[in-house]
Amino acid sequence: MRVDLSSLGWDDGFAAAYSPFDRPDQRPARITRVDRGVCTALGASGSIRASLGGAVLHTAASDPRTLPCAGDWVAVRYWPDDRLTVEAVLARRTSVVRASAGKESAGQVLAANLDAAAVVEPLEPDPDLGRIERLLALAYACGAAPLIILTKADLLSDPGAVAASVGLVAPRVPVFAVSARTGAGMAALRPYVAPGRTLGLLGASGAGKSSLVNAVVGAAVMGTRELRADGRGRHTTTFRALVPVPGGGAVLDTPGLRLVGMYDAVAGLDGAFDDIAEFAMRCRFAGCAHVSEPGCAVLAAIASGDLPPRRLASWRKLKRELAYELRRSDYRVAKAEAARWRRAEQRGRARP
Repeated sequence: MRVDLSSLGWDDGFAAAYSPFDRPDQRPARITRVDRGVCTALGASGSIRASLGGAVLHTAASDPRTLPCAGDWVAVRYWPDDRLTVEAVLARRTSVVRASAGKESAGQVLAANLDAAAVVEPLEPDPDLGRIERLLALAYACGAAPLIILTKADLLSDPGAVAASVGLVAPRVPVFAVSARTGAGMAALRPYVAPGRTLGLLGASGAGKSSLVNAVVGAAVMGTRELRADGRGRHTTTFRALVPVPGGGAVLDTPGLRLVGMYDAVAGLDGAFDDIAEFAMRCRFAGCAHVSEPGCAVLAAIASGDLPPRRLASWRKLKRELAYELRRSDYRVAKAEAARWRRAEQRGRARP
């Protein structure tokens, strides 16, 4: 089955990035999913599976974020013995990165080359505003256009009213209330998965991401499960998967995100809280912490009712978390630098 790569986002920019790897035994492809080092990808000839080449593994040894992930464009080598290997990952235009677990923060790439990043949250039970703000910061940080998709609109008598209230915590971000079951509101999402465009979905388990993918694609390509008895989501998707949309475009589903660590998301935090950023520009002192400083425009906005106190509390919480992740990242860099110097000294002592 032939695949029109331009419908998946291949363009002159990616073609130029691929040119150093353009040789008779290599071809471009886009990663649809990765399972334990084996990549499934779409090339011009259809779906293929490839292992990781030596150059990719060598680079990843020092920076795991360079490993291929769903959404990446790669150079695939076709060997005479029918093996296929990913030899290079083309530079990413956008990437969704969350902090990794553990003492050292290295970052985990969830998805690449998204044109739009949607925060997916169910309308029933009530939307979690704090989670929406956290995921919006992640969406802003990735460089893609953010939007909010509120699912399960068929369960409410007036989903528009709830969508309007959610919009208050996301100034200038489009908010859509949709139902994957009835199709209500789904047409409004079509521009985000037009030919050549990729829509990424970020949300917790049970938010309805898999059902949303099936509705966008028009087929049951992702498994779905009911909520647990306590109303919490069940993990359905445990991998990142890029799914082509009939007629062009793609949607990228991610695993349910229970915890989203902030990683290098200063710009993302500013974007998600641009209302606070605008008030902060009027503060008397540069670097105002918005705690008790005289002339603080943010505190004045709260006193006047122009800014909900919950917004400032959420901003402070994520600000603290981001500072913590930056300290973890600095620790990792310092540790790696110390190890490099130790190896250099050992090599020097080993010379005759």
